[in-house]
Amino acid sequence: MRIDSLIQENQPVFSFEFFPPKTDEGMANLFETVSKLRELNPAFVSVTYGAGGSTRDRTIAIIGRIKNELGIETMAHFTCVGATVDELREVLDEIAATGVENVIALRGDPPVGQDKFVKTEGGLGNADELIKLISDNYDFCVSGACYPEPHPEAVSAEDDLAHAKQKVDNGASFLVTQLFFDNDAYFDYVDRAREIGIDVPIIPGIMPIGGYEQIKRFTSMCGATIPERLMSELDARQDDPDAVADLGVAYATLQCADLLARGAPGIHFYTLNKSPATRAILSSLHAARPWDRTLAGGEPAVSAA
Repeated sequence: MRIDSLIQENQPVFSFEFFPPKTDEGMANLFETVSKLRELNPAFVSVTYGAGGSTRDRTIAIIGRIKNELGIETMAHFTCVGATVDELREVLDEIAATGVENVIALRGDPPVGQDKFVKTEGGLGNADELIKLISDNYDFCVSGACYPEPHPEAVSAEDDLAHAKQKVDNGASFLVTQLFFDNDAYFDYVDRAREIGIDVPIIPGIMPIGGYEQIKRFTSMCGATIPERLMSELDARQDDPDAVADLGVAYATLQCADLLARGAPGIHFYTLNKSPATRAILSSLHAARPWDRTLAGGEPAVSAA
């Protein structure tokens, strides 16, 4: 089923992101994690596509198994790094052959050893162009990424938002945000997006903090910031991994509850292929049902159209 239809019919929607493991043991652990999270009835799961398409075969194999063996709606990550248009079409044909109907189109990170993205001769230069290629030639539901805090390569916040608008104009039917820890940044982004005509659902992406050095590394790579008070609490626990993880679950639960109470259309969890934190957070949300409450002044982050 197309995810855009799921979003319109069922709110809030919860989804999980996984990455392809490198080993057979990792694959077994991944499917154990997916099986545990299936009990929480996710609307869909997504599977990433390594830098330069390095995990192409594993990504396609995983999305096919999740869709056809576990019966969970699936979204394939897809990038244009290191491939010509003809090669991109070949992979899209392979994805379509699995029965998966949903693709999130991303420019992608440069391959290992390269500092900057370089357009492949005969290829595409950004996610905007990739979304148009898919939308014009395939029957996929296409989504795109967006950035409450501007992408590290963005010229400005306005330019970054303009790219999101172009993605929607080119056929993206919903957007998923990069991870963030300040909900006001998300709602401010949604307001600015609506002002320039972006009317598709904007799903917040949340990563529960699992490790002190790990989250510092992730945020430095993607341009996300950690609020000062949260960073202070993390600093105080940096030598106690369990305490950091406990804080991560607690903070993400509060963050998600606030997002949903204020009108966010769902939550996309960056799971890092682990289930305990996500299970704890989502179980708490199901018990409390913050989306049943409407905060004063809250505006839905999803179009009614």
